Amino acid sequence: MLLEALGSVFLGLALAWTAATRLPHRLPERRTVLAAGPLGALFGAFLTHSAVGPGHTVTTIIGATFIAVVALSLLLRPSGRLRRSAA
Repeated sequence: MLLEALGSVFLGLALAWTAATRLPHRLPERRTVLAAGPLGALFGAFLTHSAVGPGHTVTTIIGATFIAVVALSLLLRPSGRLRRSAA
């Protein structure tokens, strides 16, 4: 379980760093992004490990990756101005 947690934190940090370098104009402050990735991955690992049980390391890492991506996607802002229809 400890290796799953550490692996998911490093994976979340890598995802957050990638998002922060590729989309700096659409994300909030870098510290926020670099904190949300590992925290989302750690929560995802906990949630997946609780759901499937011990012995499913690959599934736990996949679940951690999914939740980390979801957490980072919630930080995204629209790239341009929003258009509203007249209807």
